[in-house]
Amino acid sequence: MAFFIQLTEAISRHQSLLVTGLDPNPELLASWAAARGLAGRSFLSQARHWIKAVVEATTPHVCAFKPSLGFYQALGPIGLELLAEVRDLVPANVPLIIDAKHGDLNSSSALAHFLFKELGADGVTLSPLAGQDIAAPFLLYPDKGVVITCHSSNPAARVLQHFPGEESPLYLHIVRESQLWATPEQLLLEVGTSDPAVLAAVRQAAPQRFLLLRSLWAEEDQLEPLLEAGLSQAGDGLLLPLPQNLLVEDDLAERADALRRQINDSRERVQAQQLNAGQQSCTLWAPQTDDPMAELIVDLFDIGCLLFGEYVQASGAVFNYYVDLRQIISDPNLFQRVLNGYAELLRELPFDRIAGIPYGSLPTATGLSLQLHKPLIYPRKEVKAHGARRLIEGDFEPGDVVAVVDDILITGGSVLEGIAKLESSGVVVRDVVVFLDHGGDHDRHAKERLAEAGYTVHAVLDITRITRVLQQAGRLDADHVATLLPGVANT
Repeated sequence: MAFFIQLTEAISRHQSLLVTGLDPNPELLASWAAARGLAGRSFLSQARHWIKAVVEATTPHVCAFKPSLGFYQALGPIGLELLAEVRDLVPANVPLIIDAKHGDLNSSSALAHFLFKELGADGVTLSPLAGQDIAAPFLLYPDKGVVITCHSSNPAARVLQHFPGEESPLYLHIVRESQLWATPEQLLLEVGTSDPAVLAAVRQAAPQRFLLLRSLWAEEDQLEPLLEAGLSQAGDGLLLPLPQNLLVEDDLAERADALRRQINDSRERVQAQQLNAGQQSCTLWAPQTDDPMAELIVDLFDIGCLLFGEYVQASGAVFNYYVDLRQIISDPNLFQRVLNGYAELLRELPFDRIAGIPYGSLPTATGLSLQLHKPLIYPRKEVKAHGARRLIEGDFEPGDVVAVVDDILITGGSVLEGIAKLESSGVVVRDVVVFLDHGGDHDRHAKERLAEAGYTVHAVLDITRITRVLQQAGRLDADHVATLLPGVANT
């Protein structure tokens, strides 16, 4: 699974922006080991017990783990074996970021291979002073994350990082330059600071990047100002470390959960203040349902992608709702989560290429092509009278199996039209993946219509599922629900 998908899904699943550091520091572990009767054991044994306890206690309350490579290297060859044990202990669906601060060009390719291929880590932190060349060997792994350190909290670093002055400091040049190296899905920024002004400057220079915060807990009363300075417009985009002192406490799980809740409460207050100030905001909602798509459904509703009323569809039919996914392409985080819904279905299907139905689903098909590493083609809506006059754009061979992607399935007419063009060019279509299946009895249910033609429809969502989630979230009243799902308004 790609790093960004892991991260955003872990944030959503655990409702957390917290990251656990896994640094077996001898000073940190001495009292912890003594309190548990482990004082007579080797440091390696103490570290192994501590790591296991911390991972088990914090996994439900965090979105990533971040061990510092130096602590494991200091133990010699056996330390790298311990790091491999960390990889086994951390759940595969929670990102493991190796805090390496690597900056040596000569060993970059070898380190990237070790961390990503042999160890199975999901991300790495790098020092940026060698420029894009330092990141390139790590960026060759498209499913892995790269975190560029742009600012350190070390007081002695200020003379360098803030040179030549606060109007145009070096650290902001690093922020702007490093964003040119890779997409927001692959490259994050690490900010060591407890100063909201520094964090706000980084956020302004990198509005769409995830920021990994360090040194937050020097002044715990700064939590809310730092959230206000660092959260993205989507209400996330900021990862915060669990305080080191908590990692040796007996009630670690309870305290990690309490901090997670405190941060979410602060997020809500910050976003309420932004909303009152007229800024774009995203209302936080903790799903009271087992539906893994619940939070996404609510977020789509809140930004106006799911509208309820009377709307004329392209087919001429009048529905009591309208789905407009075009807005999501301007919100990278939300767009990624929608793509994840498609990708989960597509990964179960055999196909050689992805085809988008023009024009509405082309951004989605493009994103899925990049995420799944499958070539993209698409049937033209109309064939031009000049140029190559192609019916199908993109490279393909007769016999290639193509998965067709569309946004909403109502009558199935546009999908069948697109499939006809694809098949006339010699490709094979078996599966159609849509974000929303309208269902119902408009003409015939489109899913059945396509099935009769030999195609299987896979839908991320349907209107019944959407309605139930929005009802539980308090977004739809009983009248709306009764209109959409007759007989179930009060279920």
